[in-house]
Amino acid sequence: MTADIPAFPTPSARVADLVARMTLEEKAAQIVGYWLDQGGDVVAPMQDEMVGDAAGDTLAEITRDGIGHYTRVYGTRPVDAAERAAWLWTEQRRLKRETRLGIPAIVHEECLTGLAAWKAATFPTPLAWGASFDPELVAEMSSLIGESMRSLGIHQGLAPVLDVVRDPRWGRVDECIGEDPYLVGTVGTAFVRGLQSSGVHATLKHFLGYSGSRAGRNHAPVAAGPREVADVFLPPFEMAIRDGGVRSVMNSYAEIDGMPVAADPDLLTGLLREKLGFDGVVVADYFAVAFLEVMHAVATDRGQAAELALSAGIDVELPSGDAYLAPLVERVRAGSFDERYLDRAVIRVLMQKEDLGLLDPEAFEDEPPAVIDVDTPRHREVARRLAAESLVLLSNDGALPLARTARRIALIGPNADRADALQGCYSFANHVLAHHAEYEVGFEIPTVREALVTALPDAQIVHVHGADVEGVDRSGFAEAAAAAASSDVAIVVVGDQAGLFGRGTVGEGNDVDSLDLPGVQRELVETLVATGTPVVVVLITGRPYAIDWALDAEGARPAAVLQAFFPGEAGGTAIADVLIGDVSPSGRMPVSLPRSSGSQPYSYLRPILGGPSAVTALDSTPLRPFGFGLSYTTFAYDAFSVSEDAATDGFFTASVVVTNTGERDGADVVQLYGRDVAASLTRPVAQLLAYARVELAAGESRTVRFEVPAARFAFTNRSLTRVVEPGDVHVWVASHAEASAAGEISDATGGAISNERAAVRRDIASVATDARVVALTGDVHEVTAADARIVSVVVEETSVAAEPR
Repeated sequence: MTADIPAFPTPSARVADLVARMTLEEKAAQIVGYWLDQGGDVVAPMQDEMVGDAAGDTLAEITRDGIGHYTRVYGTRPVDAAERAAWLWTEQRRLKRETRLGIPAIVHEECLTGLAAWKAATFPTPLAWGASFDPELVAEMSSLIGESMRSLGIHQGLAPVLDVVRDPRWGRVDECIGEDPYLVGTVGTAFVRGLQSSGVHATLKHFLGYSGSRAGRNHAPVAAGPREVADVFLPPFEMAIRDGGVRSVMNSYAEIDGMPVAADPDLLTGLLREKLGFDGVVVADYFAVAFLEVMHAVATDRGQAAELALSAGIDVELPSGDAYLAPLVERVRAGSFDERYLDRAVIRVLMQKEDLGLLDPEAFEDEPPAVIDVDTPRHREVARRLAAESLVLLSNDGALPLARTARRIALIGPNADRADALQGCYSFANHVLAHHAEYEVGFEIPTVREALVTALPDAQIVHVHGADVEGVDRSGFAEAAAAAASSDVAIVVVGDQAGLFGRGTVGEGNDVDSLDLPGVQRELVETLVATGTPVVVVLITGRPYAIDWALDAEGARPAAVLQAFFPGEAGGTAIADVLIGDVSPSGRMPVSLPRSSGSQPYSYLRPILGGPSAVTALDSTPLRPFGFGLSYTTFAYDAFSVSEDAATDGFFTASVVVTNTGERDGADVVQLYGRDVAASLTRPVAQLLAYARVELAAGESRTVRFEVPAARFAFTNRSLTRVVEPGDVHVWVASHAEASAAGEISDATGGAISNERAAVRRDIASVATDARVVALTGDVHEVTAADARIVSVVVEETSVAAEPR
């Protein structure tokens, strides 16, 4: 009987027969991975301490009882894809013929910025996906990634990351999509759909609360309350499960209020399975099971760690079997741990293998691919489009696009001529190839310098390094200043180097306590500005930095600032396209641009007292808000209308006419915001309800219609139930989260409190409609799985003339 084992699955007859015939050792083997090609290169947290020594054992001996997963067959070191595919097909056939039950292995790989394998295409980092506000293009990208993976015999991808950004000091920000749960959820769900449409199972990371770590420190404790967990961290996962049909989830390393997620059955079984209805496989983040003993100290040994994790709901231990093999088997055999928990996990893994076709007789009986191209022209075309859509223009005093009359251009900075600078932490180049300097990257990846030389063949481009990303060496400043002074314009390309665990300035394990640009890069920019030559700053980073000196300084400052979040293999070309005006910038900030390190953590989803007021001398207002981004053209919003009322369990409609009022073609991101005016708990002063990316020719108008579930205003109430309350809500369209007076604090004390250093409202370029009232009517509505989570958006040719300007 299994009724007392929570969320016990119902297997097919084939799976049930396999489980019934398994020994304990064969069961345990199905719920672990084996990491091939270990060579001492650290690509996972505490990998050097955690990986056991299997020296002397052959692969046949290691897998004598079978194996659940092969870990990173292509992604641990540089291997020729065709040669490795031939090996993999042979190895899978061996597992079928030489192990007693003949079950092939699932092969999983990292795929956050493309398949993390040698010579495979590298796409923009997830923060760039968020900046594009283009889920459809993200889905197109992930379907290409999935096609490459499936052709190589890979079954599962460890992406996307659905952690909501809470603090930009955290090193893994470049792996995240943004700070708004709806943006993260819609874009992340699109990635899931695209990858799984190609036959590869996606894996949601990291369930749950991982990005809420204190002070932005990796693996640090999370102090989030149940409402923040439910209303901020959970919604993206809910979307990807219920609307995306994701097949795998990976646990968070975090502990929330002292409880490690890897040992929490309330999260991994009660919430994930019994409430959200997830019926796939939960895999451990690498070494997370062992961490219950060595980092959380809630287990005394690996056997207890296995018991805690398996009973909580982690089905597969990755990257290898450290706790789920002998330590677990010993406990089950001794009668101290219920074997039915082991059966639960084995059934789930075998059901996944059945779904993937691995239990079919013909699995791997075909021939492996002899010729493999994992960076096709289509890969490069999609990479270029997504990179271009993700570039955010933060300021422009007329220096961009570059004047066609410019004959001498100084190109300066540590990221101006480095391919590594274009790629994120989980790219193969920065994740693995950094340990193998003898290998070339293996695909076309023009640097900014190379792309500009190609785009401007008649211009003299003078390249000077100037400074490194890190360090205090200023010896190149004089040459850089001389090049700028003798040029028509200076382009300085600064920012980050992605890497892991202290190698680089951003990425896993590269948390910071300062949001100043690394090294002496700010000084380099200011030295160039002092020459009097117009300076264009291009930031290629994995996190937003505090650059008030570049945007809002009283004196001399750069003439333009362009933000790129690790734009991938076509990023150099996309940057050149925008700089010369072939493409109008259309990216929008997926995170707030921080005022300072000390103002963190900050989110635009703040209540009134989360912003500036007379009761504090500190101003946490970001330099540029969520959703901000300039263009080479201008846009206007007209004819905004909304439903007067809607039931708390119903929908309301909103529509607006957006017009390109400039002389250039361009794309606008139409952002629909809302605010619950008076609720039983404090609510954000502005909340993104929906968005639409709209391409418009110069002078063209289009109508955007939103069908909005009232559940977009849902929140977790005092009894920890997610509800929609009746009452008035305000709804408006805006070009960013601060393009409205919502949330400003008027004098509530009759002058009794007056702060001499109170924040002063800044004028930031913005366009917004007036807010309209929608009355939500009826009883308090408890949100269920039947409530829609995603807003329906239709963009159509307009039949309403825009108001004259």
